[in-house]
Amino acid sequence: MSDFVTKDAKDGRVLTRRAFVIGGLQGALLCVLGGRLAWLQVSQGERYKTLSDKNRIDSNLLVPERGEIVDRFGVPLAVNQQNFRVLVVPEQTKDMRDSLGAVQDLLNLDEAHIAKVLEQAGRTAKFVPVEIADDLTWKDVAKIEVNLPDLPGISIDVGKSRTYPFSESTAHLVGYVGAVSQAELNRNNSELLRQPGFKTGKTGLERTYDKALRGAPGNEQVEVNVMGREVRRLEQSPARSGARLALSVDAELQRFTQERLGRERSASAVIMDAYSGEIYALSSSPAFDPNQFSSGLSAAVWEELLASEEHPLTNKAIAGQYPPGSTFKMVTALAALEAGLATPKTVSHCPGHYEYGTDLFHCWKSSGHGWVDVVAALSESCDTYFYELATELGIDAIAEMAHRLGLGQEYNFELGEERAGLVPTRKWKMGRFGQKWRAGESIIASIGQGYLQATPLQMAVMTARLVNGGRAVLPWLVLDGNVKSMRTVKWPSIQVKKKNLDLLKRGMDDAVNHEEGTAYEARIKEKGFEYGGKTGTSQVKRITMAQRRSGVLNKDLPWKLRHHALFVGYAPIHDPRYVCSVVVEHGGGGSSIAAPLARDLLMQTQRRAPAGRTAGIAGAKGRDNG
Repeated sequence: MSDFVTKDAKDGRVLTRRAFVIGGLQGALLCVLGGRLAWLQVSQGERYKTLSDKNRIDSNLLVPERGEIVDRFGVPLAVNQQNFRVLVVPEQTKDMRDSLGAVQDLLNLDEAHIAKVLEQAGRTAKFVPVEIADDLTWKDVAKIEVNLPDLPGISIDVGKSRTYPFSESTAHLVGYVGAVSQAELNRNNSELLRQPGFKTGKTGLERTYDKALRGAPGNEQVEVNVMGREVRRLEQSPARSGARLALSVDAELQRFTQERLGRERSASAVIMDAYSGEIYALSSSPAFDPNQFSSGLSAAVWEELLASEEHPLTNKAIAGQYPPGSTFKMVTALAALEAGLATPKTVSHCPGHYEYGTDLFHCWKSSGHGWVDVVAALSESCDTYFYELATELGIDAIAEMAHRLGLGQEYNFELGEERAGLVPTRKWKMGRFGQKWRAGESIIASIGQGYLQATPLQMAVMTARLVNGGRAVLPWLVLDGNVKSMRTVKWPSIQVKKKNLDLLKRGMDDAVNHEEGTAYEARIKEKGFEYGGKTGTSQVKRITMAQRRSGVLNKDLPWKLRHHALFVGYAPIHDPRYVCSVVVEHGGGGSSIAAPLARDLLMQTQRRAPAGRTAGIAGAKGRDNG
């Protein structure tokens, strides 16, 4: 019996130890689990709450509305209008190609368009929406909405599209917007640039002030269910619209200028305030419709624009470079007057040509002008008078005065396509060709030919400095909040004598209003609106002696070989305020073609009198090419 009790007691102690060990292990496990649970809930609770929220909360970028561009009186030049578009989120489709095919059938899209969408989708993340088509009609929207249950990943979105009310009239000035390029993404890998349908400025002011016009994006958080459908909006920080850009331009004058230039095959013009530098109109013709670029240009239209001889994509008012022709004679005259090589009484005899060594330089009037002083030489555009001055002056003195008057330089103007032109010197020729300057080259430079190149904008600036008392005014386009300060800025002096400038103005007055003047037939007869100016005709191809003798006329030459017609002018005649420059490419004579055009522009400018009307619209200052 004792043996039995002893054995049973031993078994009980063994069971008790096992139960204790197992219980201990269980307790330790519970402690570990409890600690882990406490750590997850207390210490890491916020982290996992955030991760959980990301599963049920979508964060969406809010695209800002692009800033408007308006003229000096608040007339819209670039605005935004409501735009319905259809988007696709690649990761939400069962088959991207099938979804696009269904939309293609509904909207009658061609294969090339679908291929572009697929290409874009391949370059972006699968969760980023891709635009399939925009500018949808209500009928198109209805077709998509009705079929949405069968179109996974497809949605309708309401966005904004850029519109240009004045179309071609402001194309080169305002520019246009277009789809974000890969180069732009490489420079700035911004989430905003990757938004479907987002566009950036490509030319003109749209490009120069692109970042200011873009604004700043916002953000919103929306709660979605397991199917990804929006349940409710949680938080939102609104987008900030882009800056409103106000220009010095008068929209109606800009439209009139573009329309008037359109009567010529290829032309450009600038209208500017002689004292403040405000640009009232800046036009290049032919132009293009910027709305086509904004909505998507067809390949056929693009090829047509590129192939055109008239270069409609080029802003010729600031990028066209032409020999200034006889409009440059004021530069030569002022250089001679300032150097004391000419006076109001200096006269020269013009027999129709000028002999220098063995060379013969012809005046445009083969019978000659007879005896002329500086006023008559400008009024009648006598070449021989300036040929003689050039041999005494030399090219460097002429070039120095040209630079003082604003030629041969860029102005850091708000439009990026600006070109510098060219004012040659002895040093320039040696550096460019390794050759010495010849006296004959100074002679032809004195009448704006040879190597000389100038843009219409530069010729307007030159004229402004001649008639505003010799102030080094610069052109500008964008108004800021303090317009008066820009109008009354004390531009530095170009350091020339007033009496010499007055003499040149007499010559320009007579050029238009004296019966012997080259632009007399294009004068304004209405009292109080008279203007002064200078005609110019610049050769594209040198006229040979054989052509002179054969009597070949400019109009008989192929269009690309005909002379350019130029004119620079100012108004009103007794109190200059407005200056104008006009270039008609291969147009012929400055007196017959360019002067009548300038007359119409200066007459319209005076009637509208933009300088006398109030402008006080705040705009965005500071440029960028982002």
